[in-house]
Formats: sequence, C-alpha cells, structure tokens
Amino acid sequence: MAYKYLVIVESPAKAKTIEKYLGRNYKVVASVGHIRDLPKSKMGIDVENNYEPHYISIRGKGDVIKGLRSAAKKAEKVYLASDPDREGEAIAWHLAFLLGLDLNEKNRVVFNEITKDAVKAAFKEPRTIDLDLVDAQQARRILDRLVGYSISPILWRKVKKGLSAGRVQSVALKIIIDREKEIRDFKPEEYWSIDGNFKKARKKFKAAFWGLDGKKKKLPNAESIKEVTQRIDGKEFEVKKVEKKERKRNPAAPFTTSSLQQEAARKLNFRTRKTMMVAQQLYEGISLGRQGTVGLITYMRTDSKRISDSAKTEVTEFIETTYGKEFAAHGGKKLKNVQGAQDAHEAIRPTSALRTPEEMEKFLDKDQLKLYRLIWSRFVASQMTPAVLDTMKVTLDQNGVQFIANGSKIKFKGFMQVYVEGRDDGKEDKENILPELEVGEIVQSVDIEPKQHFTQPPARFSEATLIRTLEENGVGRPSTYAPTLETIQRRYYVKLAQKRFEPTELGEIVNTLIEDFFSQIVDVHFTAEMENNLDEVEEGKEDWIKVVDRFYRPFEKELENAEEKIEKIQIKDEPAGFDCELCGHPMVIKLGRYGKFYACSNFPECRNTKPIVKEIGVECPVCHKGQVVERKSKKNRLFYGCDRYPECEFTSWDKPVGRNCPKCDHYLVEKKVKGGKQVICPEGDYEENVQK
Repeated sequence: MAYKYLVIVESPAKAKTIEKYLGRNYKVVASVGHIRDLPKSKMGIDVENNYEPHYISIRGKGDVIKGLRSAAKKAEKVYLASDPDREGEAIAWHLAFLLGLDLNEKNRVVFNEITKDAVKAAFKEPRTIDLDLVDAQQARRILDRLVGYSISPILWRKVKKGLSAGRVQSVALKIIIDREKEIRDFKPEEYWSIDGNFKKARKKFKAAFWGLDGKKKKLPNAESIKEVTQRIDGKEFEVKKVEKKERKRNPAAPFTTSSLQQEAARKLNFRTRKTMMVAQQLYEGISLGRQGTVGLITYMRTDSKRISDSAKTEVTEFIETTYGKEFAAHGGKKLKNVQGAQDAHEAIRPTSALRTPEEMEKFLDKDQLKLYRLIWSRFVASQMTPAVLDTMKVTLDQNGVQFIANGSKIKFKGFMQVYVEGRDDGKEDKENILPELEVGEIVQSVDIEPKQHFTQPPARFSEATLIRTLEENGVGRPSTYAPTLETIQRRYYVKLAQKRFEPTELGEIVNTLIEDFFSQIVDVHFTAEMENNLDEVEEGKEDWIKVVDRFYRPFEKELENAEEKIEKIQIKDEPAGFDCELCGHPMVIKLGRYGKFYACSNFPECRNTKPIVKEIGVECPVCHKGQVVERKSKKNRLFYGCDRYPECEFTSWDKPVGRNCPKCDHYLVEKKVKGGKQVICPEGDYEENVQK
C-alpha cells in the first residue's frame, strides 16, 4: 500500500502544502470546496417535516467524489481537514456522509495556520465532527434558501425576470438606500470659521477662533463674523493660557477579517474580493525555495483578536532585537473580542514574525507582498508599546476675542515605528509643532481670514465603510462580507461610482417591495438577532429547527400577503432620442443585467442593441475618423476605444488627451500617478505634470 492515511482538504494548493509536512504514509487530496448542496432547480427543503434539507451532489463534482471514494477505500483511516469554521465543518460532515465514515470516530483535524508544527500538532489531537457547528451552518443555509427561493419568484412575476433577494444582501442594500435618502433630503446649513496665522519672532503657527470673553461661540452667519472682527484691534495677541500634556496612543489590534478588508481598501486600494483571494493564497502556502511551501498567515476568516502565547513570545523577542527593549509591550493590552466572536480562532497574523516582508519579497508577487506587509506590520505593531505624544494647547486673546492653537510632537514613536492605522477620510495624522510659548507673551497676527462653509451631506458608503457598518450592526459574519458586496453589484442593485456605492433604480424598486411586504428581512436588529441565534446554535444552546421555525412562520404569512397585494411594476423605457438605423423605429434605453443599454422599441421584430458610450471629446488618434469613447471591460474596468470599432481597433487603458508627443509624434495619454495625474507618451520618455 502506497499510503496508510488519507487526508481531505478543500483546495489543491492547501493539499500540496500539507502533504509535504506529513510524510509518505499520508496522501492529501482536495474536495475543491463543497461537494453536496441544496438543488438549484427547486427549494430543496421540506417545510412540513422539520425543514429537512434535501442535499444532492453538486453537478460537475462526480469525478471528484468518485476519486475520493476510491482513495478512501485504500486507506486505513481518513482524516477530514477542511477549514476551521462553520463552512469547513459542514464540508467535513458532507464528506463523512458520502464516504460512509462514522461520526463518532475522531477523524476531524483543524489548524489555524499551515505550518509544519501546527499541522503535525493538529494530527496528534483529532476530534469528532462538531455537529453544533454543522447545525449552525445548515440553519444559515436553510434560512437563506427560504428567503431567496420564496421572494425571488415574486420579484420575477411582479418586477423583472432574473431578479433575486437574499437575507443579508437585502439589509446591505437597505443601508445603502437609507444613506442615499439622507443625501437627497439633506439641506445644507451655513456656518463660518475664522482661521488665523500668527508668529513669534520668525516662527509661524496657525490658530482658530474659539469664542468671546471665555465662552465658546458659534459663527452661523456673516453677522456673527462682524461681531468678532470689529473687536479685533491691531495685530498683538496675548498668550492667556498654555496647557502641556503627555498623551499615549495605543496600537490597533491585529486584523480580523472585517478590519483587514477595510484597511486593505484604504491603504492598498484593494476590492474586498481581491483582499480575500490574496489572503487565501498567503494562508494556503507560498513556495519559499529551499524551505519548501509554507503558509505565511493564519486563517483569514475570523472575528477573533486573540493571539497565541507562542506567537506573542516570538514577536516580543523580534521587537526587542530589531527595535530595542523599550519598544516591546510584552503581551500588550488584553484585547476584547466583539460579541459572538469565535475565540477558538486567532486574529489574522503572520505565522512567524521572523519572516519579514523584506525577506519574503523575492517569493511573493506584487499584491501578495503588499497584503503580507500590511498583515505583518499590523501584527508586530499591535505587540509594541504605545506612542507618546507631547501635546500643547495655547489660548490667544485680544479684547476678549480668543483663538486656540493645538500642537503635538511625537516624544516616543513606540508602535508608530512600524505601522499607523489608516482613516476613512484619507487624511494622515501629522505633527503640528508650535513654538515655545509662555503665558503673558505677545504674538503677532499675520492675517485673520473668515471663511464661509456649508454643512455637507453624509458620504456614500465605500466597501470599507459599508463592511464596518454591517459589522457594527451585527449583520453577517466574516465569511459573508465579500460575497454580500459582490452579489448586490452583480444583480445591478447598486453600482460603484468613484469607489462609492450608489443604488440603481432597480435596487430602489426591489428595496421598496421588500420593505413594504417583508419588513423583517430588512430590519437590521432582527437580522443581527438572527446572527446571535445562529451563534447560540453553534454553542449548543439553541435548536436549529426552532430557530428556523420562529423565522419562517411569520414569514410564510408575509409571502401570502405579498402574492395577493403586490401589483405588477412596469419599468418604463426612457426614449434614447434617435431612431434605429435598421428599421427606423425609436431607440429606447433599457435596463439589463449589466446596466443600461440602447435597444430598438420594435423588439422582438428588431433586435438591434447598442452599448451606451460616453464621448470624451477627443478624435481617435489611430484612424482620425471616429471619436474616442469610454467603454467597460468584462471585469467592469474603464478603458478607451474608437466608436468605429470593429473597423478601427484602437483601445487604451489610459485616456488620450488629443495631442501628440513633441519628441516622437505618438499620441499622448493621461495617467494616474501618486499625488495626481501625468500626461505621458506610451512609446517614449516624455512626461508632463497635469495642473490641478
């Protein structure tokens, strides 16, 4: 016999890594994800018989299942080593069913990181399949199926064929649309500020108006500005108060799935799906030359902030050696997990802090290195001492008019030596060093400038801020954020405009129907409570059938009411403003799966369609006959092409500017660079900066 033990994991990459650690007595194969699921063609749930699911083998997995059964027959023992979460536990359970394995047998192996020591330690302590975890996953799957397969047919009949509704996705859509309503209803309010530039000797500093006669004063209009400026007489201001404090700033916790997705969006400009794809590669294993294949990070679907004692010890020694003993926090602050976090997991961290990004650079591609550097830096910084800042607050006064200047200076960098968390507004914390000032000193005003402002509406959600909002409201779990965002875009319920979510007309129609007839589905608190119920199923405190039944009984009545009362909605086609060149009938703007397009109103007799394109006002630099238009690739990436395609095949990722290179006469394009834009020649070394 070539092997004694068969190990089944989810992915071929993971199988390849683990097999090298276990030796020749083990054969490691991959199930390639789920092998059984509910059927796509029907509900697949027996509502009258305790919501019993009818699982079938997934289409296309026949050869995989056949291969697994054949390999299992040759082995003395089969180990199930799918991922360490609900989904992985469910995959192990389905495998056990298909292979006829005993559920009382200790054949389930889990590890949080794919390193030699972690894998070997896991095989020393196999356990039975955790049926509570399986029940929690099964309950979620059944709830989602009941919602999707019940509401979707109603949407097909009443609105448009091909639409669908999901439990968590509907809440995410409602959150986006509620924000859009806030923006539409927003009424700007006027307010003013007064900024002053001051100097002591030659050192200049800024201060902002605070109040009059020791009381804070708002500046709602121009009249309030006059009251202040009329009291300012001359340029001399007295230093009335100087407050100096030492402030500590603590490092951010190591990454959870949510915080990793948010920070990768802020700092690396990664979409959520890309972050998870690259993290999966780092987790499953990277070839490190002579060292072999090693998993570089711990499991990337987690809401735990916990880290193991061995990881703490290693990183503390690394910090002391690399940066000095004064930078090591020796275990750091005790981090509190969010409610419902799976503490069996760890936070996302490097499997070894000794594998620095600089050492890993030669083994990783560009995106892998960026994400690994982010994870490594955040983890190391989390175990470092707080930064210490000297802060200074100075009150300046003239005739009772008071300005305040705030300054800060880093006294001890601490964790900031390695990493500083990003911000959603894109701004960076900067030092603002004030000159040494003492009470009673006189400083000179250089200029005092009143400015009119208007309050701004709340910003639309980016991927990062939407994930944070879902997490704060207890909606979804680590594995659901990426697919949720992907689904609402794929269904064209929302679109990304300047990296912000904007609801479409279709999304608003669907949301209104669900709000009116299925209020529980889009209720944030109800959905969060459902997540808590699923967590209780996982912990063995709740029966999954009761959880599903409590949801389904009122939902069933809502379905009956919706079938009876929802009237058919006709999405009207907008006139395009020109006629069809094939049959002469008016063209209209239709809404399709991938957005709006031109179509002939004489459909189905005439099937003429055209994409909606936007001219940029530049003649095609290749044929000089057509106009350059904006187009979208299959992956929704913007590019530029000639409107005479396919006669002219000109395309460019960068925007042509309508001028030629003064050196070689090739057409010039505008390219985004850090800090702005540049006009460059794609064929030569000519470049010029674009004026902002």
